[in-house]
Formats: sequence, C-alpha cells, structure tokens
Amino acid sequence: MAWPVLVFDIETIPDVDGLRALRGHPSSWSEAEVYQAWLDERKEKGQSDFAPLYLQRVLCISVVFRNAEGMRVHSFVDRDGHSEAKVVQTFFHSIEKHQPQLVSWNGGGFDLPVLHYRGLRHGVEASKYWDMGEDDREYKWNNYIGRYHMRHLDLMDLLAMYTPKNNAPLDALAKLCGFPGKLGMDGSQVYAQYLAGQTEDVRRYCETDVMNTYLMYCRFQKMRGGLTEAEYTQEIELVKGSLEQLAPTETHWREYLDAWV
Repeated sequence: MAWPVLVFDIETIPDVDGLRALRGHPSSWSEAEVYQAWLDERKEKGQSDFAPLYLQRVLCISVVFRNAEGMRVHSFVDRDGHSEAKVVQTFFHSIEKHQPQLVSWNGGGFDLPVLHYRGLRHGVEASKYWDMGEDDREYKWNNYIGRYHMRHLDLMDLLAMYTPKNNAPLDALAKLCGFPGKLGMDGSQVYAQYLAGQTEDVRRYCETDVMNTYLMYCRFQKMRGGLTEAEYTQEIELVKGSLEQLAPTETHWREYLDAWV
C-alpha cells in the first residue's frame, strides 16, 4: 500500500443563500422561510427534499491522512457560517501539497461534484487536482478526475463494478466486516443538527464515517494484495492505538472503539 493516502468524507447542508439568490426571495425572509418555501414547492411537485448537488453547502470535511510517518484524523469545519470557502480551499491545498491517493465512498457520485461546484463558486484554486496530463505527463494516465483511475479511488463505485444498482451502503458493509459503522446519526439529520447549533456533533459523525471508509480501504488493500495479513493486522492495531490516544478528549472515539466487534 503506497503512501500518502487521504481518505475523505463531507457533510453538507442546503445552500439557503443560493436558494435565495436563484429564487429572488425578499431579503426580509429568514433562512427558515426561504428553505420552507423551497420544500413546499418540491413537495407539491412530488420531488425529494434532497437539494441538488450545486445547492449543497459544505459544512465539514473530515479526513484520515496516512503516510510513512503515521496516521492522523482531522476535520475542516465551517463553524461560523462564513468559512466554507476556506474549508474547501484547505482541502484542495492538502492535495496540492501531498499529492496523495484520494479514497472515498461514493466520492465520485457526491463528495467531489459538490466540492467542484463550491470551489467554482468561491474561486478556489486546485491546479494539481485538475491536472489531467497538461502539466505532469504522469497525470495523463492516472489523475483525480478519471473514473477508472486509482489516484482517486471511489471504493463504492469500484466494488460495484461501476454499476449503480450494485452499490452498497458504507454503514452496512462496514458492520458486515466487523467495523463499528455509523453511530447515532445519519446524513439526513445533519441540517437539523446544524440549525440546533450542534456543528461539533456533525464533525464527530463525519470523522467516524471517514474512519469507516479508511478501514474498508485497508480491508480492500488486503483483498487485492496491497497489504499482507500481518500488515493488515498491524494497520488495524495502529488505528485502534491512535483512537485510544484521542478517546480521553474526544468521546466519540471511545464510543467508536467500544462498538468495534
């Protein structure tokens, strides 16, 4: 298994400012009124209350970064409601700096398209991410954009043989493999948690989800021969040891470890 690896997951909320701009609502309308008007219209048309990707605002990006020096879990969070541009730019700066293998679960279907739209809206710079061989010939045959390339590995997409009807949910597959899976929240609850001022709970949820993805990546590497049995066992022990160190101050890791089969 080659380092560095950057496993990532994002949590989003509806872009109410975007809705206001596109729909021309009065500035006197509150965020709740703008959002409710949009929901009512969607309901009348029999449409989902899930906003299209270009109207998803990034609240949190959590990553597991693994290189030859060790493993780190951290998050970029828009805590003040005005830092989305910085959150997205910081993520792409990490790619620029380390040029890691990106790993996701449905990143090609959700996370990356959202980050593309938000990056475009905020004027984010991401030259290495978008390099498809124009600047670095190596990237012509293995870049972050190509669906069948490994520089970005969408595990869900690959395991399903690039056939959406075969897709499996991360939570279910993680639990089937003996990992904790989701704890106490799912994506449908993120906006309500945000409105209740529980952004840190969203951050904790996102971090456990990205850890599930990293563990599934390790399992995949074992299956494809990227890790021997001994190396895989060693990596799992490294994860557990790292989380034990975090658990005294970050209680979600204590809960996560306790749920590990």
